Amino acid sequence: QVQLVESGGGLVQAGGSLRLSCAASGRTFSSYAMGWFRQAPGKEREFVARIWSGGSVNYADSVKGRFTISRDNAKNTVYLQMNSLKPEDTAVYLCNVVLVGTAIAYWGQGTQVTVSS
Repeated sequence: QVQLVESGGGLVQAGGSLRLSCAASGRTFSSYAMGWFRQAPGKEREFVARIWSGGSVNYADSVKGRFTISRDNAKNTVYLQMNSLKPEDTAVYLCNVVLVGTAIAYWGQGTQVTVSS
């Protein structure tokens, strides 16, 4: 059974940093794209960042230059380093993994990130 467990969320002041982690288990994820989405209260879920199995990355325009996604295939873990945080980054951050070329995808339960002004 696939399980994704996020950690690292919390409360931080504007301008601060947080590092999110998502540990995946249940299979080997080296062929999966791994990424992060976020959902703020009353808003739709939005894409944040993705790292493909080959290492290439994509970012939402709103986080480019501030967030960095990385992965450790040996640990089946994806990270999101978030710097220069803004109040508008406040949301539940959800881990997502997708088997490339298929509709097979899994979601974590999410971790809350709150940025105070």
